[in-house]
Parts: sequence; structure tokens; C-alpha cells
Amino acid sequence: MVGMGGALFTRTPATLVLKDISVAADESLETYTPFVPPSVPDPDLILLEVKVSSLEIPNADVLLHADCNEQEVMCEISSYTPYGSQESSDAAYFMVSLSVEEVGFSTSLILQTLGVQTDQSTLVQNKLGLPLSQSGTLLTEVIFLVFTHIKSVSAHLRGDVLLNCGFKQQEVPLTQEVGIEWRLQHRGKGRKVLEMTTRLDDAEGSAVVHTERTGSNVDSALVVSEGNASMTLTKLKVSDEGTYICTVSVGLINAQQVIHLHVIQPPHVSLSEETLVLNAKSPTTLSCHCAKYHPLDVQMEWLSLSPTDTEPSPFPHQGALSSHRQHGDGTYSLSSHLSVSPDVSPGTKIICKVTHSALEAPLSLSVVVESPQPASYWWFLGFLIVTVLFFYQCIRQVR
Repeated sequence: MVGMGGALFTRTPATLVLKDISVAADESLETYTPFVPPSVPDPDLILLEVKVSSLEIPNADVLLHADCNEQEVMCEISSYTPYGSQESSDAAYFMVSLSVEEVGFSTSLILQTLGVQTDQSTLVQNKLGLPLSQSGTLLTEVIFLVFTHIKSVSAHLRGDVLLNCGFKQQEVPLTQEVGIEWRLQHRGKGRKVLEMTTRLDDAEGSAVVHTERTGSNVDSALVVSEGNASMTLTKLKVSDEGTYICTVSVGLINAQQVIHLHVIQPPHVSLSEETLVLNAKSPTTLSCHCAKYHPLDVQMEWLSLSPTDTEPSPFPHQGALSSHRQHGDGTYSLSSHLSVSPDVSPGTKIICKVTHSALEAPLSLSVVVESPQPASYWWFLGFLIVTVLFFYQCIRQVR
């Protein structure tokens, strides 16, 4: 789709054709159906033909396999104006956003139109007013791109994480300044995390870094040598969770990538009893506690496994849940209280099963029901205690 600039934003079908994509050595492009332009050029169609050989798109070969792997390719094209540039008819610019969610492929391309020899027979694209090639395409090339290999990442509370972001640009003067900015957006609020400026010639002392979040870092040497703008965050807090925007600027052009960070912490699960001796006359309460977890959603289930069963089954009456308790570090706690009736068979295993996104697999704790003590035993024990106390009082009075 193409978003046109101006007060009114319209969306129009468009076709993006990437030429000369690099593929693995063991692959042959002969197995892929080539793009065939219309036999009669149509000035109403928007066909962007992009030369990518001069600036390789990382992992672009996943686009070749997406259709066969039933993966959806998201593509959005919009007109683009370099920051501070003057209106000129010599070249036009476009921004292309490409992503394949299933494999974490995402890149933003800045395209610049290539010169076309025009004459009286040259067609002009009706919406864009740009000259078309003889095959009816808009000839362009990639001059800048920003990409990420990981669109969404989960990391443990109080741990460290690397948010992936990289860029590539055509040949520019080595004195050209590069700007890196990382921002965090969460629940309608945004704030700057880190800002860096440096030069491509990596002149001594050229890097200037300003951090708003302690423990955030971008390696300026990697920015210059590899185009690596990835940011490290240490000692993660729940407040670090959200959508991070990596913006890279080189000269008058810039592009960005969005990375989602999820802060997770598995629950600590415990039972209120190590052994469960049932009361012969009234139900016994067994509690399962989930402590200090994040995010909020957690599932607690009670199961039972009798001595004659081979597989556990849901307990007839699931426990009563407490309200969530939020701690100062942003984590949560929750308890489930189960009323166990006296008629549960001795030897039955009662299981508390907890499911949470921070757990690789559900966590289960269990306790075995033991036979209740005979009532006569408790009567005899009480009688013995009373008798001992009586004789003790008598002895004190005699003295």
C-alpha cells in the first residue's frame, strides 16, 4: 500500500519488486517465478522496481520462502521527504516497511528514484507524477535501511537484555554524523532512554552519549564499524517493559524499528501443608501460594490422583482465589484455598498446578492425604493430659 503525503491520506494498491536479492549458495533463483511487468505499461499502476545489489537487505531471502511457508509479508510504502531537504524534481524518495512476523524479519528502507531518459513517449505515473521506465515501473534504489532480527523479546526481572537494531547506508563522507535514539513507549506514555551522536570516521572523542535510564548502553565502536545500534539494558525492572523505538539518522535521512520488550518473572509456588491429615468431622483447608510473578495472568488448578487412578483429574470443587497483591517491584502474588472434605480417600495425591507465561512448562506441587487418627486416640490423649494436670495440682496442695 502507498500512503501519499498531504492533508488527505489515501491508501492505494502498489507492487514492490526487489531486484538482485542475495540468496544462499545452494539456492537457485530459477526455481522462483520471476516478476513479469504488464505487456502494455499502465500509468495508473504503481510498480516500484528496487535495485538492492548496492545495499544488501539482511535476511531478505526469507521473502522468497514466505509464501511457501504460509507466512504473511507485511509491506507498506509511503512518500518520504529527507529532513531539511528542499523540494526538488531531480529525485523522489519513498519509505518501505517490510516485515514477516513469524520469523522476526523487519526492515525499513529509504528508496531514491533513479534517473530515467525521457522523451515524448515516456509515460508518467498518474498519482505520483514521476516518469516511468519502458516497462512501466518506477526505478529506485535503496540508499538507507534500518532493521532488526528480533521484533519481540522476553527477559527476566533483574536480568539483562539486548535489543537488536542495525543500519546500512550508501557511501557517505566519513565525517558524516550518525545519530542513534532509543525511546520507550508504554501505556500511552513515552520517554527517551538513550541518545548518541558519533561520526563515521570514529574520530577520538566524537561519540556523545546521553542516557536517561541507568544501565542502558550502545557501543559506539560497533555503531561505526558494523552499523550495530543495538542497546543493552541491565538490571531490568517491570517499568522497563514496553515498546522500544530505535531511530537511526545519517545526514538528512532517518528510519526506525520497533522492538517489544516483555519483562517476565516465574512464580514461586508453595503449599501450606507438607502433610495432609484430614479432620474426621469437618473439611480441611489446603492453600497454594504463587508469589512474586510477572506478568499478571496466572492460572491455578487443583487436581487429584487417587491410589486407583493412573492420571490426575480436576478436583470436584476448585479453590477460592484471593485477590491479587502487587508488590513494590511490580510483581504479583495470588493464593488459592481448597476445602478438602473428610471423605477423600487416604493415599490420594492433591496437586496444585500453576501455569504462567514465564514458566517453560506448568509447575505442579502435591501433598498426599494421610489417614485420620481414630477419635478414641484423641479422647484417650485428652483424658491423660487432664489426669496429669489434676494430680499435679493435688501434689502442690499437699505440699
